[in-house]
Parts: sequence; structure tokens; C-alpha cells
Amino acid sequence: MTLPVQQSEAADGRGGLTEAEQVELTVAAVAPGGHCVARVDGQVVFVRHALPGERVVAEVTEVHRGFVRADAVRVLEPSPDRVEPPCPYARPGRCGGCDLQHVAVPAQLRWKTDVVREQLIRLGGLDEAGCDALNVRVETLPGGPLGWRSRVRYAVDAAGRAGLLKHRSHEVVPVDRCLIAHPAIQDQPVLTSSGTRWPADDAVEVVASTGGDVTVTASTAGRTRRVSGPERVRELAADREWHLPASSFWQVHPAAADTLVAAVLELTGPEPGERAWDLYGGAGLFAAALAERVGESGRVTLVEAAGDGVAAARENLRDLAQVEVVAARVETALARRRITGPVDVVVLDPPRSGAGARVVRDVVAAGPRAVAYVACDPAAFARDLRVFTDLGWRLAALRGYDLFPMTQHVELVGLLLPA
Repeated sequence: MTLPVQQSEAADGRGGLTEAEQVELTVAAVAPGGHCVARVDGQVVFVRHALPGERVVAEVTEVHRGFVRADAVRVLEPSPDRVEPPCPYARPGRCGGCDLQHVAVPAQLRWKTDVVREQLIRLGGLDEAGCDALNVRVETLPGGPLGWRSRVRYAVDAAGRAGLLKHRSHEVVPVDRCLIAHPAIQDQPVLTSSGTRWPADDAVEVVASTGGDVTVTASTAGRTRRVSGPERVRELAADREWHLPASSFWQVHPAAADTLVAAVLELTGPEPGERAWDLYGGAGLFAAALAERVGESGRVTLVEAAGDGVAAARENLRDLAQVEVVAARVETALARRRITGPVDVVVLDPPRSGAGARVVRDVVAAGPRAVAYVACDPAAFARDLRVFTDLGWRLAALRGYDLFPMTQHVELVGLLLPA
């Protein structure tokens, strides 16, 4: 049934939009979360599958106090940056994994740059001139916008079909191919198109490492079994070969690890004999690179809470005598003086939620000359930046990288210095 379309210019007195209602509106600026902002009779509407400046018919998907969410189901006046999504599942009501397949790649970079700037201004305390001085922009990585994702977790529906989730939903969309998945992952007989079903499993994960290993695991009620491939995989980064369990964290873009290491080293410039901290250090990617720079006369302390990360770091960095691995939560290690200053260089690579004010204060108190902050969420980065600036520090440089093409996500590396 075709629903009536409300004209956004006309106030009809109904007291706001309702779920499944369709409304004609003009899309405004991009916003965090892979959507754009629009207004209907003063009501804020976050619209997916749209671009700034477009006139669209949007269908309301969620109603909240103060705002609604909607999908652009029909484009009346398209943006010149609109393209046909290469994946048939990147559509309203289907797979929620890719936010920006309808956006030309150069415009995706501008989209993400605009989001970073908005968060730095709104949450980080910078102004337009400060963002201009930083020359904030998002750069591409080698390999193109498709076939890059080296770790894919498929959900399994009640019929045993592997697929991907709808946006903000637990509903599984069975797919015959995921176009952003690494070719080695696409070749695995995991999806329904290969005739494979997973009646006893809740999820299936496929890992394609930079060392050429491909591992498939399936999980049920928190228990994981290996279906095929090696239990441990090889990753190649920072001029080293890494060995770690297939389930361990590693950057999902094949070029990400080397890109981030190069940025951290260039921005901080570690020198022989210096002391460095790698906080939230995981398997030790940054610690290894720092250790090579500070040399045997220097010292690197890695702090990691996850047991598999600690084990991987100790195994992979055992040839670097100047590296100490501390198994602890970062805030606990700092508060209880498991690690103590003075320190010269700090690398912060926190989870999506950010480091938090307590960690930032303790890092500043240790007196480093430079902090490299690696962030996968611009909002969390901006909130922590505000704490740094309140403590007398400044953001001296910022790099943005498109580690997740076709999605709304972006990676940042910021250089923070005492003001």
C-alpha cells in the first residue's frame, strides 16, 4: 500500500510524524551516524540513504522524543554526488552494514571530513579557524572501496541462513555476497548462495589475514568452533610477521596497520633512548614500532587488559628486550602506579568509547612531550580533546583515514602537545 506523503512545508497540526509515515523533505547537512539532518515542521529527522541538498520522500522508521529516524525511499531531486549502490542489499530496509554506498567516493571523503569538523567544533571546543589551521581531511587507503574488509561476522537467521543485520535491528538479511568483504572471504562457502546452512549456529565469522590465512569459525551460545583454516593466523605489518589467534583483534583493512604506524611515528618522532607508553596496546603493533625507534637504550611499556591481546603481545614482542607488557586496564595501571612517569611519548589507542577524562588527566600528569591519539570515533576523540585542552594541551596535527570505505566510520590520528 502506498502511504500518503506529507509536504514538509505544511503544518497539519497532527503533533509530529509517526512510524511508517512518508514525508517529502529537503535534506540538510551530514551528521554522525551515516545520516543527514532534515526538519519537518520543526521536528528533527535523521535521514539515511540521502545526501545534502536532495529532495526526497522519507519513510519514518523510529520515533523518539525530540527526533525521528527515516529512510529516503524515493529521490525527487538527486545530488550530483549520488551514485547507484554497487550492492543490491545497500538499500532502505535491507543490510545496515554500508551507510554510504549511494555516495560517490570523493563525496564520501568530504562527508567524513565534515563530520570530523562538526565534532571537533561541537564537542572538542575548536572553532572554524582552528579546524582550517589543522587542514582536516580524510585520506583514502590503497585497494579501492570494495573488497577490503578482512574480518566479517555473519549473523544466522532461524532458517540457518547466514547474512547481515538490518540497520539498528537484530533482524538478519540473508545475502549471497558482501561486496566490501575481502575476495578470500567472498570465496568461502558460507552464505546461502553456496548451498550452506548453519542450523545449529548463531553466527559465522571469516578472517582473511594479510599473511594469506583464511579461517572460518561458527559460534553458538557463546561457544566457538573452528570450521576450517588455521586456529592461528599470520599478519604482516610494521616490517614484522605477527602470529595470533584468528579471533584476536586486528585492523580490518589490510593497509590500516602500516598506515597508522607510519602516522604515529611521523607525528611523534621517537628518538633513541626515549621512554614510550603504548596504552590499549593489543598485540603490540605500536609498541613494536616504538621499540625499533627508541632502541635498546630506550623503554616501551605496553598496557592491555584483554588476555588474548596480552598473550599475543608477549609472544610477538619477545625479541624486543626493551618492551614490557603490563596486563591491566589502562585506568587501573595509571591510578595504581603499575606504570609511572616520566615518559616521553604516549600512544593512546582506546576503544570506541574513548580514553575518558581520568586516563587523560593521568597521562598529562606523567609529563610526556607528545601524545599520539588513535581514534575510531570522532565524538569520543573530541570529548577527550576537550579534556586535554582544559589541561593546557593543544591539538597540533590531525590525520583522517578512510579505513572503512562505504561506511560512515573514519579513523583519526591526532598529535597532542603541551601548549
